Amino acid sequence: MADLSPRQRAEQRAELAAAASSRAEIEGFLREPAKEVLMALARNRHLQERDLLRLLERKDLPHEVVRALADHPEAQHNYPVRLALVRHPKTPRKVSLPILKFLYLFDLVRVAETPAVPTDIKMVAEETILKKLDGMPRGEKISLARRGTGRLAASLLISTDPELVRAALDNPYLTEGHLLKVLAHENLPPTVVELVAEHERWSRHYHMRLALIRNPLTPFARVLAFVPEMTVTDLRDICLDHRMPEQVRKYIQEHCTARLSKQGGAPPRGRSLPPT
Repeated sequence: MADLSPRQRAEQRAELAAAASSRAEIEGFLREPAKEVLMALARNRHLQERDLLRLLERKDLPHEVVRALADHPEAQHNYPVRLALVRHPKTPRKVSLPILKFLYLFDLVRVAETPAVPTDIKMVAEETILKKLDGMPRGEKISLARRGTGRLAASLLISTDPELVRAALDNPYLTEGHLLKVLAHENLPPTVVELVAEHERWSRHYHMRLALIRNPLTPFARVLAFVPEMTVTDLRDICLDHRMPEQVRKYIQEHCTARLSKQGGAPPRGRSLPPT
């Protein structure tokens, strides 16, 4: 090999990779950097599940190599390998999309939560899960509400099941943006608004409190607790909302009048507030 050019050495290694059959021979090529050698290895019919999974752990694989691995006979019906393909950032879209419909529920969640997965693939994974919600057992819905993405948790929030709503509200991926969109829904079950208004985490956010005061389903006792922490300007804007119950509107107007007469202050907008 000493007299061979770099090109000739790569070609020779590619031939060896294509013919490797023993465990030791295959192991020797799993960390190979050369694309040509990796392409030859990916077509090697002696590769087993563990070899394909080891290769797919490498995020530096070229697109062509990932595509060749997807075409390997072992990958065609091997569930762990197909899951690894979908979660790989270099897997072509036309390879990933057909696999998604065969994945189990929480493997779809794993795909949607994998940072390296392209955004469009994550969205399709979420859409696939959302299509399954109607026939999903209650226990699975509650687990999904706790462990799923923020978008999935927000979808599961719109429910009359208090346990399901609480699980979704405790989801670590749920954001204020998700929740504000939920509160803007028409025909929202009162249970959802009541539990948001009572939630220790969400009821402390300034903009969440504004949205809750605006929502006619928020219990009046919670409105009374939130109003003193709002700015007079925001409270006046709320009073212009035609959906506001008259009882709430009247209370806010009286509160603003009293506060202005005392020249009281208000906390900075957009910040979380201490528990009431």
